[in-house]
Amino acid sequence: MAAGEGVEIIGPAGDRFEEILTPDALHLVGTLQREFGGKRAELLAARAARQEELSAGGTLDFLPETRRLRADPLWQVAKPAPGLVDRRVEITGPTDRKMTINALNSGANVWLADFEDANTPLWGNMITGQLNLCDAIDRTIDFTSDEGKDYRLRPDGELATIVVRPRGWHLDEKHVLVDGARVSGSLFDFALYFFHCAQRQLDKGKGPYFYLPKMESHLEARLWNDVFGVAQAALGLPRGTIRATVLIETIPAAFEMDEILYELRDHSSGLNAGRWDYLFSIIKKFRSRGREFVLPERNSVTMTAPFMRAYTELLVKTCHGRGAHAMGGMAAFIPSRRDPEVNAIALAKVRDDKTRESADGFDGSWVAHPDLVPLCKEVFDAALGARPNQLDRLRAEVSVTPQDLLAVAKTPGQITEAGLRNNVSVGLQYLASWLGGNGAVAIFNLMEDAATAEISRSQIWQWVHNGITLDEGPQVTRDLVEQIIAEELGKISAALGGAFDAARFEQAAGLFTEVALADDYAEFLTLPAYERMP
Repeated sequence: MAAGEGVEIIGPAGDRFEEILTPDALHLVGTLQREFGGKRAELLAARAARQEELSAGGTLDFLPETRRLRADPLWQVAKPAPGLVDRRVEITGPTDRKMTINALNSGANVWLADFEDANTPLWGNMITGQLNLCDAIDRTIDFTSDEGKDYRLRPDGELATIVVRPRGWHLDEKHVLVDGARVSGSLFDFALYFFHCAQRQLDKGKGPYFYLPKMESHLEARLWNDVFGVAQAALGLPRGTIRATVLIETIPAAFEMDEILYELRDHSSGLNAGRWDYLFSIIKKFRSRGREFVLPERNSVTMTAPFMRAYTELLVKTCHGRGAHAMGGMAAFIPSRRDPEVNAIALAKVRDDKTRESADGFDGSWVAHPDLVPLCKEVFDAALGARPNQLDRLRAEVSVTPQDLLAVAKTPGQITEAGLRNNVSVGLQYLASWLGGNGAVAIFNLMEDAATAEISRSQIWQWVHNGITLDEGPQVTRDLVEQIIAEELGKISAALGGAFDAARFEQAAGLFTEVALADDYAEFLTLPAYERMP
């Protein structure tokens, strides 16, 4: 259907969609796309050019042209905004109705309401998610499960602060055309939430807050800052009303943390150590550079690896030097009500992880499940006491070099057949769920999202293309991987029994084979996956 002014909706209509896809909201979508779509395309092209340089033997370094900015101790980001002063526990998850209520009620300080990696960009998901956020702020949201259990919001003062994560710059929204071309998924998600909820949030004493994913340079942060300026002016809101936390989840961005904070300084509320996408980025950027950049299997790589320590130490030092929050990474474990032994081992690891983060100076951390909120809160309560954060810990003793950030070869761990099989099984199960509309999937007691699926398929691509042999002896070849894909599909089928959707898993296996084994590496598996869904 045409929405006027060159904005066309080609996605199907749904219940209450007209409340979100209003003429005025779509006018803002069109304005932002026309103003910033060209710059977005330039920046995506710059990513591709940098990848060519790295694949040809280039490296990464701190930018010489911004040395003076990094050395200037005087500039600071904006003061923490209402609802974002104390962020000791943040819970992440998609914006379906049940999750919206559970996350807000979880006891966490912040809920990352996710339109990105924990979500599947089905048209219905994108619009009903926006509706759910409006309903949550208005307190008109409720949910009744198939078993008859009712879900209702607690009082406003007990609810988590909503921080929305739109899609990354690389993704389109194919169901909306502006002047005949697809709109940026980032601008679409941002514009709809901002248009409908900015004033709603201000009326509640908070504001329109965002998490910004997948950025690779400070110029991409500058683009977001320009978007914020135009959007605030369009709604007549003061500059700085919007606040944004940037996920440092790509290796190029790790070299530009100061610059990213500077570009967003009027709107900045910190940086987050997005650990899984960070690993994916390192594999992707140096995928054809030989054994020096080959990581061990995914479950062997911990936050104590030297290159990960360098990354997190630098993030805390950079943030606190500028008055910005430093947010820790995800605890993806899902507690099991049936296996106390698994719980005990996993919860001890989660506690160790959060204890390390709090001791390093992080101001808070992420969990994927409401049952982990009390543990994370207990750890950060012990570190913070009555203080809302530890911005005063400047970490002046930390010194990180480019070589430290790139010390992938120093990572302990192994590459085993079990690790290869785990990558295949996780990838197949995740993609089958993703193609069916669910982007946050419990697999082997972990909450998997698109980032972990990206690591799984990227490691296999890298192992195949760099002649890696398993600890047991065999070389990782296309034939071996295809054999294991078939065997793991059989195991999944046997485990699921009558619930096994053969057609869906066949589609998932075809997609996984393509993104793990094709000669040309796909920059994001979500790009071909998105074209396969309605």
